[in-house]
Amino acid sequence: MRIRTIALLFVCAGLALAQAPSIATGGILNGASFTKGQAITPGSLISIFGTNLASKVSEADTIPLSKSLGGVTVLFVNGNTAINAPMLFANGSQLNAQVPWELVPAGASANVNVIVTTNGVNSNTEKVAVAPFSPGVFASNSLAIAVNSDGTLAWPAGAVPGLTTHPAKVGDVVLVYATGLGAVAHPPADGENSLDQLRTNLVTPQILIGGMSAQVGFAGLSPQFVGVNQLNVTIPNVPAGNNVPFQIVLGGITTDASVTMAISQ
Repeated sequence: MRIRTIALLFVCAGLALAQAPSIATGGILNGASFTKGQAITPGSLISIFGTNLASKVSEADTIPLSKSLGGVTVLFVNGNTAINAPMLFANGSQLNAQVPWELVPAGASANVNVIVTTNGVNSNTEKVAVAPFSPGVFASNSLAIAVNSDGTLAWPAGAVPGLTTHPAKVGDVVLVYATGLGAVAHPPADGENSLDQLRTNLVTPQILIGGMSAQVGFAGLSPQFVGVNQLNVTIPNVPAGNNVPFQIVLGGITTDASVTMAISQ
């Protein structure tokens, strides 16, 4: 009986070890673009990929966001500074969180460590670069989340069954969601939205639509969302099409031309 008990303890210990959270190598990515090898930016949204990251699916339902979700925390360590990140989503293979605003000084770059703790068990330590800018455009099936003035998405008509969508017209102003656009005036507390005041980016990005520079009326934090940038952009006189590239140029980075929107004359 003693031998069987000891054997059972070894089996249980092995199961506990196998269930420890693990961050994938290079698995900390911009939460909009998922671009590999790109730095992340304070205040932006990120996704962390790996295994056994959470024991259940959990989604944030309050603002300010909690720094613990479903028994999971994400710790950023930069030298003597250690900060838990506000969290939006957790499941076994992916966590969505906000990079703390104060992780590095505004405009600075650093390599920081990230540790996920799930039900009291720590993951491996994964290093990630933090830089002033890491632009990414939120998209669905490579279509930018670009909103027309009537509240519809600037996508090809009929792109989503049961949802009204239509191309934006040349001269229209569309609202596009992004993340990683860098420092803002009067940054909010970690996990907070910007309903209390308008917060503009200190550096306005260049926007290319169909390769042509577009006028940017506003670049800053979206009022209602945490860690999300809002761009108010006027559609330049570009040829009509259902897959016109929408790109952000900022800090020496140009986002992928595979993210598109629909435009009509």
